[in-house]
Amino acid sequence: MLIPFEIIDKKTKELGINSIETASIRELLRLINDIEKENNVQFVRMEMGIPGLPPENVGVNAQTDALKNGVAALYPDIRGIEELKNETSRFVKNFLDIDIIPEYCVPAAGSMQAGIACFMTVNRMYKNREGTLFIDPGFPVQKVQCKLLGQAFRSFDIYNYRAEKLHDKLEEMLCDGKVSSILYSNPNNPSWICFTDEELSIIGKLANKYEVTVIEDLAYFAMDFRKNYGNPGVPPYQPTVAKYADRYVLLISSSKVFSYAGERIGVMAVSDKLWNTKAPDLLRYHSSDLFGHAFVFGTMYALSSGTSHSAQYALAAMLKAASEGSLDFVSNIKKYGETAKKMKEIFLKNGFTIVYDKDINEPIADGFYFTVTYGDMTSGELLTKLISHGICAMALNITGSKKQGVRACSAQIKPEQIPVLNERLAAFNKKYSEK
Repeated sequence: MLIPFEIIDKKTKELGINSIETASIRELLRLINDIEKENNVQFVRMEMGIPGLPPENVGVNAQTDALKNGVAALYPDIRGIEELKNETSRFVKNFLDIDIIPEYCVPAAGSMQAGIACFMTVNRMYKNREGTLFIDPGFPVQKVQCKLLGQAFRSFDIYNYRAEKLHDKLEEMLCDGKVSSILYSNPNNPSWICFTDEELSIIGKLANKYEVTVIEDLAYFAMDFRKNYGNPGVPPYQPTVAKYADRYVLLISSSKVFSYAGERIGVMAVSDKLWNTKAPDLLRYHSSDLFGHAFVFGTMYALSSGTSHSAQYALAAMLKAASEGSLDFVSNIKKYGETAKKMKEIFLKNGFTIVYDKDINEPIADGFYFTVTYGDMTSGELLTKLISHGICAMALNITGSKKQGVRACSAQIKPEQIPVLNERLAAFNKKYSEK
């Protein structure tokens, strides 16, 4: 044991963290940073999904050129620059086989801002409805956003509701007509499960039945490495609910697939049906009852008056290079899957088990995240004991999961840390397997 429990407990209290198992990712980041600094111990960091690869040069070059051309002095068009709107439309066609016109593609300061913009608009279209149905486990901050907006939400853990079982569960959650939107990530953060086309069809068709908008978070676009979704205009395509749903918003982020997290740039692609929906109840908050107008000139304008001008040129250039085939972004990020495979092997041989282990009958892909548990330890117990051994992850409690365990991220694990992880997990297993 590298870090005594007393130190962990003392530092947790000093930072005002109520509990390890309910600590947010950013709170854990601060906690471990402080413990590392004060105890001269380097942790194996798995708690935060930070890209572990350099940003794509095509984006950096385009952004640098834009800055040199003076765009930093100019407010961007609130709808997004023309290049980005056009390239988003082309990217969506090439990699999802979905037709969305450029006008309905709107940039945001990453999927975080995109999510809250959706909640602020979609969940206010009908005053007799509540908020979002989250298909969990999921990204904890999205629920925080709903809470900050004073919006009700509901959720369920997908673990026991795969394939045809999903239909009845969704019907149960939607049948009272109170849900405004459904949100999930695919691949999923934190479990890395990936919905099948059958499941996406179920979600889309039930969303149509109850006139619900689907918010599909594609932060980990094409990162189910079991199939190659990286060839533009050629199947297989990234699976999407857009094949089946009438009303949807696709959240496409640059953070992971292009390693461009620091510039906070992403884009939303909105379906024609949703964009042109008239919802008189929007007039409670906006000057227009047309969704698309309210979304851009109401919500996005009020949130930030547009997003980084230069970063839009970066994302446009990366999307263009991907569509033209000169940027093989999927091959560039396969390192995460390779690292995850090695990490899983080490966890398994040291007494851990994978929590979300299968996509129905197929083992989950090796990718950006995976989940593990140990014996009958609770999420909080496991995380505390891992921290004491110089390893940090994130407790599943805050994700809406009904399972005990932690989420591990492969992105920050360097090759030289693999033996360190093995050594520390072996010590962990030796200590607790005897209990």
